[in-house]
Amino acid sequence: MTTMATPAGAPPETIETDLLVVGAGASGLAAASEAARLGLRTILLEKADGTGGMMNWCVGTVTAVNTPHQIAAGIADSVEAHFEDLGHHAGGLAPRDNLRLRRILVDHTTEMVDWLTRLGIVFTGPMPDPPHRAPRMLNVVPSSAAFAYHLERACRRQGVEIRLGTRIERLVTENGRVVGADADTGGTVRRFVARHGVILATGDFSAAADFKRTFSSPAMAEVDGVAPTSTGDGHRMAIALGAEVLNGDIIRGPILRFVPPTRRNLIQRLPPLRPVAHLIAWATRTLPQVVLRPFLMKFLTTVLGPSPALFKEGAVLVNRAGRRFTDELSSPAKAFADQPGKDAYIVFDQHLATKFSGWPYFVSTAPGIAYAYVDDYRRCRPDIFAEAPDLAGLAERLGMPATALAETIAAHNAALGAARPQIRTGPFYALGPVRTYVVFTEGGLRIDETFAVIGADGVRIPGLYAVGSVGQGGLLLEGHGHHLDWAFISGRLCARHIAAQRTAAAADR
Repeated sequence: MTTMATPAGAPPETIETDLLVVGAGASGLAAASEAARLGLRTILLEKADGTGGMMNWCVGTVTAVNTPHQIAAGIADSVEAHFEDLGHHAGGLAPRDNLRLRRILVDHTTEMVDWLTRLGIVFTGPMPDPPHRAPRMLNVVPSSAAFAYHLERACRRQGVEIRLGTRIERLVTENGRVVGADADTGGTVRRFVARHGVILATGDFSAAADFKRTFSSPAMAEVDGVAPTSTGDGHRMAIALGAEVLNGDIIRGPILRFVPPTRRNLIQRLPPLRPVAHLIAWATRTLPQVVLRPFLMKFLTTVLGPSPALFKEGAVLVNRAGRRFTDELSSPAKAFADQPGKDAYIVFDQHLATKFSGWPYFVSTAPGIAYAYVDDYRRCRPDIFAEAPDLAGLAERLGMPATALAETIAAHNAALGAARPQIRTGPFYALGPVRTYVVFTEGGLRIDETFAVIGADGVRIPGLYAVGSVGQGGLLLEGHGHHLDWAFISGRLCARHIAAQRTAAAADR
């Protein structure tokens, strides 16, 4: 519990503004920059020490139609086709989708890409992403860090006041209307009063154990979120005022990913400036793969997880004690929560290493970018790559008991028969640690088409809006890039609605 410096019962210092935006991820930055552009004095609060939120953890794709990239490639596409394809992506969950919000999403992707491009963000593509009927996926270059960099610059140019390290404690209401929020600003509570509303842009609840337990299961509650700051703060505050969450049980996870490197690689250190991005975009279109591929591998081996084909072809998962703990072919990610450190290693032999040295046997892939093989991990991720001539040497490299690992592999081989390739041919290898994560949650507050939060009683909560993941409103966002699409689009449109309301109110006076 945070200790506040404000004495009990004393009124907190009050800071007034036109609009308060809570959360400086994709949707919050988009909302704040658009609101300020339209003349609203805007304060943007963020509990972390920097902006970006979930954008800092994503691959960096958006999906859009009728973009300059599609036109240049001679691709005919339509908003209606995108709308229909989103239903195909949702699959069996499609009946639960919010079609009114899906319509808002697909109607604004072209404008979104134009806006991002004008801010200085550069994309390559379009890339195919089935079941999309046409290539629509665009990849940001040099990395996803470009989003936060350029959006934060846009906010500051427009005069947005960005306060980092500021955690919202509660929403403030007056006569049933949300009029602001109390926030911990480095140990001192301050009250931010917003004349025209509060926008929640606080992301999802992928790192909130209590929400994952409530909406899913106790086992899911033990799985870490990819973004540790995604703790459902906006959901929590809105629920306290009578809001409800839709599709809270739809959770993407647990999935396996390699642990991130402790040091930033070359791509992560590149400045996300427009000239650098244009140079990289030119290179991806022009340079042969033999030149370009090593550069792409620095990115690919950083952010992704192992292909299930590794296990189908014979690799096994062992924990820190050198013991196999799950059937790798049957939802292995569900078994990680009970293991020491909640992580494991992928162990395999020379036969599999040779097989996973070229297409179609890859260790990792990013759609439309590239494929990574065993030798790519050897070169680019030595921190998670181990090799030894025998199992005893591999166990020593991994810091686990040699006897336990040898017994595990022997028992595994004996039980296999001809079902899967055995692990017999040295040298032996390990990739890891790998961990399981919840990548995102689909549960968002119920909202209407103006992004106003709707209570469980079906009535608007005056003065309160939600965008991005916290304002997903039952919309399903399967397929690459749609979460970022919704964040940018909902943030900007919400700000426009509030600015229009202010203008209308002024005209009535």
